[in-house]
Amino acid sequence: MKKAKAVAACLTVSLLAAGCGTGRAGSAGGDTFSYAIKSDPGLLDPAQVRNTTTYTALSLAYDTLVHIEPDGRVTPGLAEKWDVRPSSVTFTMRRGVTCADGSPVTARTIAANVSHLTDPATKSPALGVVVPQGLSAKADDARRTVTLSTPEPFAFILQSTRYLFVVCGAGLKDRSRLARGTSGSGPFRLAAARPNRNYTFARREDYHGDAPDHVVLKVVGSEATTANLLLSHQLNGAQFAGPDRARVTGVPGISTGVTANGTHEFFFHQGAGHPGHDPAVRKALLQAVDLTDLGAIATGGTGRRPTGLVMRPRPCPEDTVTGHLPAFDADASRAALDAAGWHRAGDGIRRKNGKKLTVRMIYGTSGGETQAAAAEYLAQAWQKVGVEVRLRALSDAAYAEVETVTQDWDVDWAPLGVTLPTQLTGSLSGPFTPDGGNFAHLTNKRYEDLTARAGKLPGAKGCSAWARSESALIDSGDLVPVVDKTLTTASHDVTFRLTAGLFDPESIRMTGGAE
Repeated sequence: MKKAKAVAACLTVSLLAAGCGTGRAGSAGGDTFSYAIKSDPGLLDPAQVRNTTTYTALSLAYDTLVHIEPDGRVTPGLAEKWDVRPSSVTFTMRRGVTCADGSPVTARTIAANVSHLTDPATKSPALGVVVPQGLSAKADDARRTVTLSTPEPFAFILQSTRYLFVVCGAGLKDRSRLARGTSGSGPFRLAAARPNRNYTFARREDYHGDAPDHVVLKVVGSEATTANLLLSHQLNGAQFAGPDRARVTGVPGISTGVTANGTHEFFFHQGAGHPGHDPAVRKALLQAVDLTDLGAIATGGTGRRPTGLVMRPRPCPEDTVTGHLPAFDADASRAALDAAGWHRAGDGIRRKNGKKLTVRMIYGTSGGETQAAAAEYLAQAWQKVGVEVRLRALSDAAYAEVETVTQDWDVDWAPLGVTLPTQLTGSLSGPFTPDGGNFAHLTNKRYEDLTARAGKLPGAKGCSAWARSESALIDSGDLVPVVDKTLTTASHDVTFRLTAGLFDPESIRMTGGAE
């Protein structure tokens, strides 16, 4: 995930993974838990994750060193305890943890995962986003300890490890196996994959907890269809971001809950030759849009005013958004574009030196009907001030190719889902794609200086600098937070814990006769 969005997309998200994979004593739960995902997860190698749907799938099969509770507390995962220093954290591993193939999960297993992720040849999109740059690992199996270190102090070195899905066993020796299977210590393993249709995970034979025999992730692109399947009991669980959540709320036999889920935002590509290269054009385009109306459309009226770029619970609670976005003023937008040398021609489209002011915007189909409507609204607002807008909807699988390889875009609607400010730096600064993760080609010196300072301060001591760094991005129009998203999680005949798209697999319990 070269960008942090679901990551992102990553890339990245609050992680509450399973325990040690050896399970607890007790009777088997039986049955099948059927859950809807909005797009195909694609390649299942944890080192190559580029979207949140993939993380949803992987969270069933892989463990992490620590968990993060909803209140922000760090709790044991594969590690039973830890010792944190400014530039390192030493974990003591649990005893008796086994991989799905029966092999032991040891301190050296963790070190091998870190070595693979940080190897330049791996080209992992997680490096610099969910894994700190320069991270190294030293294992001592006799003491059951592994020490992760960074060259300089790193603000959230402990919390960052919750995103390190640990590959073990045969998959660690031969990563090509991960293209068609899983190799983790979680309670489930991938049993069957039907791309763009469904993925079936089977409970490990040596797991003796109360989890169901199987978890089936069904690829359902439409939330309307997902609601139909849930209401007809052909699904046990799903999450809804759009208006179809109303259809499953208050229905007898279906339980629902609402949680925050990151921020809807868009980016201007600032590379040479792109309209967003000119800060005056960026500001003018923002003045042309009523961001409040845009946010309401993007979320079907279920969103909240954005106050930051990091998901709750935030390590730094400051409001970094309010007062940093230009007010909606279409007349001022037209005047600013005129002043920047972009003048309307006879067809109504602005031109400068004979070149049309054209904006190519990409957005993901997994956002559903509301995201498509938001893209249309944005296009109409810019067309009214003389911009030619070309919209392109992309599947999650195609998104990374267009966004980071072909770079065939000027505006990228890219919802973020990060839980630490450090996860943003690899995507919003540093080397441009394809050499680095800076997919929008941002060069914000103030952001770079502030994050460099904040990154050396432990925990909350760096919060003031982190907050000012986020505001610096917004002041410059480098990214535009539109609205905080909410999700409704709905379930039938099952209880489970799902945080920011990731399962706690051991929490899944069938409660009735699921169909």
